[in-house]
Amino acid sequence: MITVDQLLAFGLAALILIAIPGPSVVFVIGRALSYGRGVALATVLGNSLGLLVIVVLVAFGLGIVVQESIAVFTVLKLAGAAYLVWLGIQAIRHRKAFDVGGAGPPGRVLSTRTAVRQGFVVGISNPKAFMIFAAVLPQFIDRGAGHVQTQMLLLGLVAFTIGLLSDSLWAVIASRLRSWFNASPRRGAALGAVGGTSMIGLGVGLAVTGHQP
Repeated sequence: MITVDQLLAFGLAALILIAIPGPSVVFVIGRALSYGRGVALATVLGNSLGLLVIVVLVAFGLGIVVQESIAVFTVLKLAGAAYLVWLGIQAIRHRKAFDVGGAGPPGRVLSTRTAVRQGFVVGISNPKAFMIFAAVLPQFIDRGAGHVQTQMLLLGLVAFTIGLLSDSLWAVIASRLRSWFNASPRRGAALGAVGGTSMIGLGVGLAVTGHQP
């Protein structure tokens, strides 16, 4: 199947690519600042599951289609961007309902199921992930050993695990920053605005990113 050298080499490459803040990391941080650690971690789970689906699709050839087709790339890019902007607008609209102080009546709550679903949509609609895996993953495959798709799936699971752990760390760190907002109700409203604005900015940035052949 895969060798230790393959595992270590791809693991290092995946760590570098995943750990650098990109769309998924920025989205998770926005969730952590707006809703707290629980929702952020649920978002990480959903986003990672979206990444896992991308790995499977790339292993079965969709990555090549995305890499070669401007139309497919554009559809995925704009769909993900629009969803991020919509979530950002919702966060800003409900910014005064966030309960960051842990006292008084509870603020607007985002269920774990909803957070997982939203994270999944953002993860699977991120064209950057398709491009990365379509371009990088095949370079670590030993075609002479056979079972190419199995090799890609196994290495993809390595990336899935790294992404899950890395994004979870970002979620925990970002959620701890919420404690600063406990002293002032105005900071709570600002918290929702910051999280929403970051998601809108991310969505707009994703929308204007050009196709790279």
